[in-house]
Amino acid sequence: MGMKDQFQDKAERMQEQAKQRAQQGREQGREQGREHGRPDQQRGQQGRERMRDEQPERMRHEEQDRFDQDYDV
Repeated sequence: MGMKDQFQDKAERMQEQAKQRAQQGREQGREQGREHGRPDQQRGQQGRERMRDEQPERMRHEEQDRFDQDYDV
């Protein structure tokens, strides 16, 4: 086996290893996405609910402030 063949074989092995690592990385990324996706979705939903609850409260405060300003002498 000549030097050229050795380098070619090594290059092919390294390419195959890189493909395997890339595949493993994609699989791990999908798994982590599934694990972390649910809490993010729950957090997003909780944030929307909180905003919905806070908005009427803000409106009440603004209305109360306007009322107080109107009747302050």
